[in-house]
Amino acid sequence: MHSFSQRNHSRVKNGNNFYAKKGNFGRARKRLDPSLFVSQPREAQVQEEYVSNARFSDYEIVDKIKRNILEHGYLIPTNIQEKAIPHILLGKDLIGIANTGTGKTAAFLITLINKSYLDRNQRVLIVVPTRELAIQISDEFRIFAKGTGLEATAIVGGANIRKQTYALRHRPHFVIGTPGRLKDLIERRDLNLMLFQNIVLDEVDRMVDIGFIKDIRYLISLLPKVRQSLFFSATVDYKTQDILRSFVKDPVTVTVKQQEAAENIEQDIIKVENGYKKIDKLHDLLIKEEFSKVLIFGRTKWGIQKLTNELISRGFKASAIHGNKTQGQRQKALAQFKSNEVKILLATDVASRGLDIEDVSHVINYDAPESHDDYIHRIGRTGRAGKKGIALTFIE
Repeated sequence: MHSFSQRNHSRVKNGNNFYAKKGNFGRARKRLDPSLFVSQPREAQVQEEYVSNARFSDYEIVDKIKRNILEHGYLIPTNIQEKAIPHILLGKDLIGIANTGTGKTAAFLITLINKSYLDRNQRVLIVVPTRELAIQISDEFRIFAKGTGLEATAIVGGANIRKQTYALRHRPHFVIGTPGRLKDLIERRDLNLMLFQNIVLDEVDRMVDIGFIKDIRYLISLLPKVRQSLFFSATVDYKTQDILRSFVKDPVTVTVKQQEAAENIEQDIIKVENGYKKIDKLHDLLIKEEFSKVLIFGRTKWGIQKLTNELISRGFKASAIHGNKTQGQRQKALAQFKSNEVKILLATDVASRGLDIEDVSHVINYDAPESHDDYIHRIGRTGRAGKKGIALTFIE
């Protein structure tokens, strides 16, 4: 299909040789070893869908919420839901090791909505790394909490802080926020964490990656001693373990092992030869029919916006999310991409955290990622739910 290298390099999963030094001229700097971007998916490697023996109707959840679950099309819980829901319903602290896309959001939302519905004094704080994830969780809350009278508000940067302050005065049962904005509102005395008996830290590894570890420690220090604490992360390294020690008490640990993102994704490089413009090479790819839903990553906010403008001027339907966009603009761009109104979404690494989008055919690294973790995170936006995906990285 493409005239790309077909070599298979298993080193894509090994970060030890991820960097290669560039030349001997001028100041030496690290760059990513291009061979690490080349890999073929395993033959017929389609992940078997987990089929639970349980049903949502089996759980001790009020009928109103069960109806909402059913109307949403959920009959059988996913692996993480089956393992986590019974423990959360019993009020236990929980460590969930699971990736985005496993159904963990519904696991903690359904159970905590049920808890708040039965006891209106129970309030829930959900801390997430990005605005987009906070909005996604808010949207899911509305689905599962329909008709319960429970309210939720998203507390994120880039949105009007006065409106958020006003929303908090109404004491919503669920507050879903990013660490920076939550900290701002605490310091303004508009948010008191002692009023929350249930806390969820979601995508903790991503929050640590982005640099929120001090803010997370600060938030934990303000929580009541008696609480139910739920911790979700795709990985647990020494930094996240440090958070765990102060967060959970006698926790239950549930783990959902998923196929490595790289195993389901064809990975290759696009070499930009001298005299050939990088944007023209990208253009030649995007006009191909198989590039039906494309996520393009760049290094800087300025670079991503410039590239978006250029693609639009060339007649492509494209939108962008990055730190210079308002929350409304980012939500609109994401909604347009999800609904296929635009077929190309451009993003920086920070803006992309927590994105869960179906049927992305290609991920293109227009600018090479800074680290192995960033690379795996980027390409993991395609090849989801056992489907095949393609990841291409530009090399100049």
